[in-house]
Amino acid sequence: SRHATAARTAVVAAAGSASDPRVAIVGATGAVGQEFLSIIDERQFPHSSLKLLASKRSAGKKMKFQGETVEVQELTEDSFSDVDIALFSAGGGISKKFGPIAADSGAVVIDNSSAFRMTEGIPLVIPELNGDILGDVDWKSRDGAIIANPNCSTIIALMAVTPLHKEATVKRMVVSTYQASSGAGQAAMDELVQQTGEVLEGKAITKNIWPIQYAFNLFSHNSDLEANGYNEEEMKLVRETRKIWNYNDVDITATCIRVPVMRAHAESVNLEFEKPLPEDKAREILSKAPGISIIDDRPNNTFPTPLDASFQDDVFVGRIRDDVSLGEDKNRHGIDMFVCGDQIRKGAALNAVQIAEFLLSKQN
Repeated sequence: SRHATAARTAVVAAAGSASDPRVAIVGATGAVGQEFLSIIDERQFPHSSLKLLASKRSAGKKMKFQGETVEVQELTEDSFSDVDIALFSAGGGISKKFGPIAADSGAVVIDNSSAFRMTEGIPLVIPELNGDILGDVDWKSRDGAIIANPNCSTIIALMAVTPLHKEATVKRMVVSTYQASSGAGQAAMDELVQQTGEVLEGKAITKNIWPIQYAFNLFSHNSDLEANGYNEEEMKLVRETRKIWNYNDVDITATCIRVPVMRAHAESVNLEFEKPLPEDKAREILSKAPGISIIDDRPNNTFPTPLDASFQDDVFVGRIRDDVSLGEDKNRHGIDMFVCGDQIRKGAALNAVQIAEFLLSKQN
């Protein structure tokens, strides 16, 4: 039967038209790879075939998709001759090696790693904010291309900040992040669960991912430190924001912290603007912004939490208030707010699939 053939060949046929793109997921067995599958299913993303690719170690693993059993294939240099759109989430090293190979084979690569984000000529895209820069990318042309997915903390912050920037121009942005375990992958999520149980049971703590206890603790983000004392995660937010906005005349500083939360990041954001932007106007703008939900109930002291944002597509915004540190200075204008977003969904897999949807929408 067709179902049996799909399982044997490790490619599952879709209910879509033969004219729909042939899709591959690179890193299919990881946390983001599995989320790609869920989102493609939930959003009924059109595809004529779907190929799951991973390391040699994961090859042969069986995964479920739309009632079918799909066998994971080993990622090789020959994996992309029959692929139109390749969703990558297997780490920067894999992306640097196989991304250009996939593009040279004619596929449009949407890459979730940091490998190409700051590369000149490669678009860095949040579709709701700057999808228009993809005008020259045509998945049907077989010309191939690479599109970079921004870092999770950048996506979640900019979904809320960019609509305000377009209104009043951000002069300075100060961000503190409270980042979930999912940003470090499935193994980190698993270890957080394991450590939590160990602490509660009075057992010795397992520390395979980080040398620091994670459960009931928090610590400075684990990315490498640069010469200026900032870690890579903090500088990603600085550099990626300027690239996405195509605007360098903005001062940005960030402090990134890992907290014992499963899958949604939270961020405290302080903004100073070139022009006046009262909190009521900011709230009105955000209420109309795509992909934003507001939880800002002062009387009941109810605002976004990571649990609110978990498994949700929208980024949640609250604590919207005028910055009192600017006092009565009529020449300075500022807003504080608190933002939460699902790191695996909008911070990674959903944004990538939305880029692919944007590419398909241009063909209609």
